Amino acid sequence: MTSFAQYTPDTAPEGSRARLGAVKQAWGFIPTLHATLAESPVALDAYDTLFGLVAQSTLTPVEQQVAYQAINVFHECEYCTAGHSFLSRKAGMDEPTLQALRNSTPIADARLQALRAFTEAVVRERGFVGDAAVDAFIAAGFTRANVLEVVTIAATKTISNYTNHITHTPKEGFMADPTLAWVAPRNRAKAA
Repeated sequence: MTSFAQYTPDTAPEGSRARLGAVKQAWGFIPTLHATLAESPVALDAYDTLFGLVAQSTLTPVEQQVAYQAINVFHECEYCTAGHSFLSRKAGMDEPTLQALRNSTPIADARLQALRAFTEAVVRERGFVGDAAVDAFIAAGFTRANVLEVVTIAATKTISNYTNHITHTPKEGFMADPTLAWVAPRNRAKAA
């Protein structure tokens, strides 16, 4: 199995050093995802730039987290589901909504459930959701800009989720917290 290093601003390839330094400044630490992505300055810049742009979207912080978590769970990314559980709470998401996302059960809030359903459809159908799905999403109170912001979130999560699957990114220590840890359905038999 090919192993991937986790870099610091001192050990990273030259093109990743400044970005890792900025990540450490912004987050207070360097997440192992970023440390792993630093192998490729292009991949690190792409992910970090997209993540920052999503924060500027017209979706609220809770709506952003709903879309992120819908994709994390769909892709069965244990690292990102745990990390975004922390970020969801920080954004003010209520616990029943977070648990519905983590457990693949319906969200009580109809608007957030519409966002989750549309986001999952975009990923599952690789964008071929059809006009009726777009119309239903807009009828739920979202905008054409939100449609494209969901696509941007899907691009962001594709980079992180696929990187974590391929490189076996080590989880952060805080992700061992039982209220954050999440085991993908494909791994539940092994974990039991």
